[in-house]
Amino acid sequence: MKNTRKRILMVDDDEDDFFLVNTLLQDVTDDQYVIDWAPTYDKAIEAIERKEHELYLVDYRLGRYTGLDILRHFQEIGYEAPVIMLTGKGDYAIDNEAMMAGASDYLVKGEITGPELERAIRYGIMEFKHLRTIAENERKYFGVFEKSHDLIILADCHKNIIEVNPIALRKMKYSRDEFLSMNLKDLFVHEAEALQFLLDICEDDAIVQKEFSFKNKDGQTLDVLVNANKLDEQLGTFLCVAEDITDKKREELDKRQQEKFVISGRIARVIAHEVRNPLTNILLAVGQFKQDEAPDNDDRQLYLDIIERNCTRINQLVTELLQSTRMMELHLQKYHVNTLMKNALALAEDRIRLNDIRLNEFYTEENVTVQADDEKMNIALLNILINAVEAMVPGEGILTVSTHTERDKAYIRIRDNGAGIPEENKARLFDPFFTSKTKGTGLGLTSTQNIIINHKGTINVESAPAEGTLFTIVLPRN
Repeated sequence: MKNTRKRILMVDDDEDDFFLVNTLLQDVTDDQYVIDWAPTYDKAIEAIERKEHELYLVDYRLGRYTGLDILRHFQEIGYEAPVIMLTGKGDYAIDNEAMMAGASDYLVKGEITGPELERAIRYGIMEFKHLRTIAENERKYFGVFEKSHDLIILADCHKNIIEVNPIALRKMKYSRDEFLSMNLKDLFVHEAEALQFLLDICEDDAIVQKEFSFKNKDGQTLDVLVNANKLDEQLGTFLCVAEDITDKKREELDKRQQEKFVISGRIARVIAHEVRNPLTNILLAVGQFKQDEAPDNDDRQLYLDIIERNCTRINQLVTELLQSTRMMELHLQKYHVNTLMKNALALAEDRIRLNDIRLNEFYTEENVTVQADDEKMNIALLNILINAVEAMVPGEGILTVSTHTERDKAYIRIRDNGAGIPEENKARLFDPFFTSKTKGTGLGLTSTQNIIINHKGTINVESAPAEGTLFTIVLPRN
């Protein structure tokens, strides 16, 4: 059968003390322990470094060394094990110093009884195993906490943040001290969402699993899937684990936009084919009718002009629709992303100045180049800039443009502080002929999206009524 006896090392330069302790222990146990003896400091160090024993009985006096030197060696080699310090007489200072150095207990030799010694050894071994289990669990917990790819946030009963993991600091761009001065509701973009979230997690046995929008320190919006619940019922602590799904949702949106773009192109080609042929016949008939009609019939001439003018307008709209939804030939060259933005701003300079718009420009200092058709990109960016200027109140508008890079992508952002876009209109923003302007054709942003997609890029919009609008264009780096 497997030997289950526990090995103990006694470090003591007095053989009589070793014999006495061994006898006391064997008298009260049924051969459960095997005590080995190290009579000198050097032999003790050799035995300790072999790490063969479950507990160590260490005399405080070891010639020119002390038991504290033994405890320090445990620390130096990173070896954790239960150590009971032995001394010839009681001394609170020695007791306290030994416990501070890592001893699990302190016994006075002359006062030791067999049961007390066995209990101290048994408790020392058991306590060490428990502490090691707790430490291992803590290491696992902190490993998950520190290395998780999700944002992990702990909050107290008042919803004040008490701890966050490194990914939360990186994503939200707050320092740890800034985070610990915040409340959970401060993370949300929309106040109504925050209030509902706080109400939900306060319910009994509540586990909240919902999508929300967080805003980081730079004002950027993060779409997150939050799993939150009470961690401790009595203390009222809350655990929130938030998965950043911003990129996932953006990819889904980009895919839907490209699918819509393809469908719009097909519809445009069908319309062009089915509408242009009848239009051409009507225009030919009108032309012939005008030649044959008597010159003095003014009313008929007026109606014919109206028919001709509107047929021509329909034909122009069909042509614009085709141009805004078809794949186009690009003349690509290498441009710095800052140059593209500055070129478009130069074309919009008069409108910006006439409307007394304040312009803020923030450009990347990195050498970020993209393959682009300068003429087409001017059209795309100018459409956004003009829309931004027209959405703002003259004299009160603030137009902010910026460029930066993340990994293999170049970003162009155009933000205004205008009226914003209602939620129900955002989904239709790039649809052909959709416009909120009285004189607009509704093809400007359709054309912009077409140009960006042809550059293998994406375009996204964030907006809310009275909060302005942010267009983000993402292009592959050269």
